[in-house]
Amino acid sequence: MELKPFEKRIWLSSPTMHGEELRYMTEAYSTNWMSTVGENINEIERIAAAKIGVGYAVALSSGTSALHMATKLAGERLYGKTALGKGALSGHRVFCSDMTFSATVNPVVYEGGVPVFVDTERGTWNMSPAALEKAFAEYPDVKLIVTAHLYGTPGRIDRIREIADRHGALLVEDAAESFGASLGGKQTGSFGDYGCISFNGNKIITGSSGGMFLTDTKEDAETVRKWSTQSRENAPWYQHEELGYNYRMSNVIAGVVRGQLPHLEEHIAAKKAIYERYRDGFRDLPVTMNPFDADHTEPNFWLSCLLIDEEAMCCQTRNDSAAAYTKEQGKTCPTEILETLAAYRAEGRPIWKPMHMQPIFKANSFVSLEGEDVGADIFRRGFCLPSDNKMTPDEQDTVIAIVRKCFA
Repeated sequence: MELKPFEKRIWLSSPTMHGEELRYMTEAYSTNWMSTVGENINEIERIAAAKIGVGYAVALSSGTSALHMATKLAGERLYGKTALGKGALSGHRVFCSDMTFSATVNPVVYEGGVPVFVDTERGTWNMSPAALEKAFAEYPDVKLIVTAHLYGTPGRIDRIREIADRHGALLVEDAAESFGASLGGKQTGSFGDYGCISFNGNKIITGSSGGMFLTDTKEDAETVRKWSTQSRENAPWYQHEELGYNYRMSNVIAGVVRGQLPHLEEHIAAKKAIYERYRDGFRDLPVTMNPFDADHTEPNFWLSCLLIDEEAMCCQTRNDSAAAYTKEQGKTCPTEILETLAAYRAEGRPIWKPMHMQPIFKANSFVSLEGEDVGADIFRRGFCLPSDNKMTPDEQDTVIAIVRKCFA
């Protein structure tokens, strides 16, 4: 087939809107509930808690703010309240997913914690339970784990939960990318002591921004509601006895989320079809898709990714700001494929660069199984494909042809 640049850009993952969003936003406008209270907020908290299977959900301005509140709560639960200006995790090590977006880890640092990065497993591209066991052997005093579900695929969160319980550790579950995904029929976001999801503009359900803090404890939900509205006390004036944050979700943004939520399963089905079409289209190439355990997990298939077989990799070099490659017949690399997709007006993305490879965390500990650095290898050989719900089968066939061309 003759390959031509797409007339309209093919996005990695853009919002898929339906119309109800505008109805609920307009309702917020017409009733003048434009701030951080209102029926939209109440409804999405109710719906999210029921869907995920937790007792309480608190709507916040971002997934990152939800993670921040979760890590602060965990720190205070473990180590008690601290003096003003001193983080709740001050000086304490925290086991963190290594191959993830920095938002998973940054809140640990906000609260003065010291991330210890735990390597990735090949079977899910998430935190390795075996590496976590090794981390506890090296750092038995750690009492908090922060783990993420990457690209909509559940990690082995049941095993991580068991390891946490055995070591008396709390678990913060970053389900920002995996809303609607499940392990053994149980939704991600419900395994941890605290869970978090994101409604960022490219997520499977969007509010343009926003996130949700998840808990089974009414007291913790009320604490987060208080903290997220500047910790105002119940007094006839503005009384403040502890540090507060401007983290509550707007009722207008909640209107977008409210209009999106009925379409979650529809979005997941569309993402799954994209994943399966890629899998079939690349079946005879030296590549594998981002993996999952089909017997026990149901991803939400947020992003479809490819991992190039080692023997099919051409020479590729990267530094902290640039990449280059040498073309070899029959071989390719993520850099070549992403540049080629961009030339045809299609958006791909590198795999998340592991945290232990980030300059900001170069002094932090990294725990992997002997002789392995799985996250670095996946980052070197993997990339994210255009995974937009609005991409047509014909457009996806063209994306497949573009990728195949790179192996010629």
